[in-house]
Amino acid sequence: MPVANNAVSDVVLVREYRTHLKVERGLRPLSCEAYQRDLEQFAEFLEGRGGTLMAARQEDVAGWMKDKREHAVESRSIARKLSCLRGFYRWLLKDKRVGHDPTVNIESPASWKVLPKSLAESEVGEMLEVTGVAARAADASGAALRDHAILELLYAGGLRVGEIVSLRQEDLRLEAASVQVRGKGDKERIVPIGRSAVEALEAYVQRGRPGLLKAGGGMQRVLFLSVRGHALTTQVVWSMVRSVSGGKASPHKLRHSCATHMVEHGADLRTVQTLLGHADIATTQVYTHLAIDRLKAVHRLHHPRAKRAAEVGA
Repeated sequence: MPVANNAVSDVVLVREYRTHLKVERGLRPLSCEAYQRDLEQFAEFLEGRGGTLMAARQEDVAGWMKDKREHAVESRSIARKLSCLRGFYRWLLKDKRVGHDPTVNIESPASWKVLPKSLAESEVGEMLEVTGVAARAADASGAALRDHAILELLYAGGLRVGEIVSLRQEDLRLEAASVQVRGKGDKERIVPIGRSAVEALEAYVQRGRPGLLKAGGGMQRVLFLSVRGHALTTQVVWSMVRSVSGGKASPHKLRHSCATHMVEHGADLRTVQTLLGHADIATTQVYTHLAIDRLKAVHRLHHPRAKRAAEVGA
């Protein structure tokens, strides 16, 4: 059985794992940074106990999670940090650098039961109307056409903000009403979009993007550009969404709203999982109670015994 080699410092170990995430798993820079921060926090906790990453025990992991709870860290964040540790120790085990996994039998917080906040359909409609009015104006700017297209795409396809800013023009399949998206780990998926999103994207590509592209010298491949013709940043998208919504929404909330409204209108969880690009159905199960509520409503409406019971109750 392999034995932990404590001669390797935690700093070096974390650096090696970040390289693994970037090169072998293809994670984006922000994801790699988040994993690195989690591991550095755990290493600092272990140092206070006189331990190291390679010599960590189950009680160390449990103690770290307890410490996070006592410092009012949300269960969703704790679950993400635990997921980071699981991946890290699986990597060490596979490389035969440790002989045990201290995350085994550690129960993750049941954070998936917490439904992400979403907007009402009317609220999304109001946001789209605000950007739509600006985009339909005779003198609509490239930025106005861009913002409306982004908002339509965020809601229609449930895209992550990072996926939005990394889209290229060749990723559009507007004749098929779809977009090719590169998600986490560079996994690609085809996302269908509706007529409104298609029309907004067509208007941006035809009348908005050429002017923005020219401002930057015409060399950018990304789809959405800043007023200077550079690749759009996630911060600009966040700022735009918050401004249009009066501070009520974010790109992430629009993604959850897309999924919530689909389930409320009868979509099954597997379909939503595919649309959002969730690797694990467990991630999509935050919407389970919505699906059950929908199932109950359909049952009451169409099952003869359910209708009879409702009539008796009336």
